[in-house]
Amino acid sequence: MDALAHIRRFNRAVTRQVGALNSSFLDRGRPLGSARVLNAIGRGQGDVAKLRQALALDSGLMSRLLRGLEAEGLVVVEDDPEDGRRRIACLTEAGQAEFAEYERLSDAQAADILSRHPDQSALLAAMDLIATALTRAEIEIVPCDPRDPRARDCLAQYYAELAARFEGGFDVNLSKDPEADDMRPPRGTFLIALSDGVPVGCAALKGGADYAEVKRVWIAPAARGLGLARQLMEAVEAAARDLGQLHLRLDTNSALPEAVAMYHRFGWDEIDRFNDDPYPDRFFEKRLRP
Repeated sequence: MDALAHIRRFNRAVTRQVGALNSSFLDRGRPLGSARVLNAIGRGQGDVAKLRQALALDSGLMSRLLRGLEAEGLVVVEDDPEDGRRRIACLTEAGQAEFAEYERLSDAQAADILSRHPDQSALLAAMDLIATALTRAEIEIVPCDPRDPRARDCLAQYYAELAARFEGGFDVNLSKDPEADDMRPPRGTFLIALSDGVPVGCAALKGGADYAEVKRVWIAPAARGLGLARQLMEAVEAAARDLGQLHLRLDTNSALPEAVAMYHRFGWDEIDRFNDDPYPDRFFEKRLRP
């Protein structure tokens, strides 16, 4: 079977499994398109123009779907009081109840799919790989508080990978882990890469008097090879300029040869050790132009 046949088989399986062709998605009396619009509004995507863009719908279909949901008493669409050119959609009380029911049924469907494979971790990894590839163009990099659950999730996976790859393991309590305040403006920043709301990468800038350090650069396995590391590093450098930090340093370990190669490739110069952290053995710096 050639590659195209594999992809088309996958497309048919997903279409059938999620009920994309059913007139009543999850047996709630409306097709998938209407249910997706209701779900997006329930998740806070109320700006109609942005909602249409996020769901890749033409304006005519978007209008018909919203009118149908309004007729059911699930959605109200009004002009933005601060900008009459914008239309805002929000759920009614009945719409919120319907959103909650869709969430319950969707979770149950997802649990059922997960239960069908003996290696659930492998199944999830395959799903992440496919979903990230399909939404590659929509991955966004945003600032985030380092104590945010999404940031903590990235860091937990990052630490677990270091523990697996370093010969003696990795204990964050022994490393020079930056304080959260050092990675918040105006001293620094913490950035996460989001794929449809799911964190798939992170990078931080720790502010300092003489130089700032780039810390915790990590890309989820499913997102590697897509150019996301370069985007994150460029975003960190842009944030450093905004904060007036033009002298940057970072450290890494020889057990991460791809990281060492990446820093060389991105114009970082290797220098002597500049800290007493027990884990790194390779050190870099870069001076930015204003």
